[in-house]
Amino acid sequence: MAYFKRTLSKIVKNASATFPAVLISGPRQVGKTTLFEHLADSKRTFVSFDNSSIRSKAKADPLLFFKTYQPPLLLDEVQYVPELFPYIKMIVDREKKNGLFWLTGSQMFHLMKNVGESLAGRVAILNLQGFSQNEKLNNPDGAPFIPSFKLNKKSKPLNLKNLYELIWKGSYPKLISDKKMNWELYYSSYLNTYVEKDIKILANVTQEHSFLKFIRTLAARTGQLLNYSDMSKDIGVSVNTIKGWVSILETSGLIFLLYPYSNNLTSRVIKTPKAYFFDTGLVCYLTGWDTAKVLENGAMNGAILENYVISEIIKSYWHNGKQPSIYFYRDKDKKEVDLIIERSGTLYPVEIKRSANPNSADVANFKLLNRFKKNIGTGALICLVDEPAALTENIAAIPVNYI
Repeated sequence: MAYFKRTLSKIVKNASATFPAVLISGPRQVGKTTLFEHLADSKRTFVSFDNSSIRSKAKADPLLFFKTYQPPLLLDEVQYVPELFPYIKMIVDREKKNGLFWLTGSQMFHLMKNVGESLAGRVAILNLQGFSQNEKLNNPDGAPFIPSFKLNKKSKPLNLKNLYELIWKGSYPKLISDKKMNWELYYSSYLNTYVEKDIKILANVTQEHSFLKFIRTLAARTGQLLNYSDMSKDIGVSVNTIKGWVSILETSGLIFLLYPYSNNLTSRVIKTPKAYFFDTGLVCYLTGWDTAKVLENGAMNGAILENYVISEIIKSYWHNGKQPSIYFYRDKDKKEVDLIIERSGTLYPVEIKRSANPNSADVANFKLLNRFKKNIGTGALICLVDEPAALTENIAAIPVNYI
């Protein structure tokens, strides 16, 4: 299978040269191990804790494990063996060398608890998702997205058919690199593995049928305000159960919650968020769009396009080793701005439209941000135009393939 260069590669190299340990976190099958293996030299030993025999031996006798396997090491799915973390700390403090440990993990809650307790200040933590649009189009060196009139062209214009093929196909490396992979079978297997391996560990979920109904219901509401009460009634479980399941999906790296913007930092995290999936192929599978053509003409084509654009913007930051400050805005009259990127005290508004003929009326809500008394940067209408164009003096129409 072909190898697609990852944007995060250069960040991993730099982190390994400056930290004793590097951790790549992310959901299953996004390429964490493959990325490390591609960068590793012959001196680094690979150990996978998906192997139950090795996992049992490491848990039973961590000291013997590190006599058998000595750094530099690549430890895969390290969250399964929390007993190793104190010993990793001891080795790091004794050796005082960078790049000793490369770690991967796909269950962030348990993983970060152990990392925080044992490796604080000793580990670089990086987030990886499935292939970004740029990686799929062989342009992995893109910078974090910020609206501008001077964006570099990243690929040939995407026509509607090609765009929805990218959206529908999803971002998991196995689907992209293996042309023979059956799309429906892949996502069916992925979901079953996720429920069996992660959900039952992260939370004692015994209502598997209800959980699968929940994740499909959430996918059908992608980009909408989270209404826990409505979902509770639809699925037949308590509100607290729904909140717990949302938290599990977020912890697993399958979804992200976008919170509303305000000047008050506390209120940003207590008002109702919107939920989006990182992988739009999974959204399509969960909501029954079984071909790209059906999706392109279907009722959710706008919502899933919005999900795709926002997830790609987040990846553009994460895969460059950065954490974006992103929000949406919605006022009491339900007027909205799809996305706000905050950088260095400046707000950059973004609207997403399934339109090839945009106009200034599409971004009329950007003026709502003036109430925050902050600098307003260049705005963007991300849409289906072929080339960037000025909508107004401060707002650019930007093609989807430029994000």
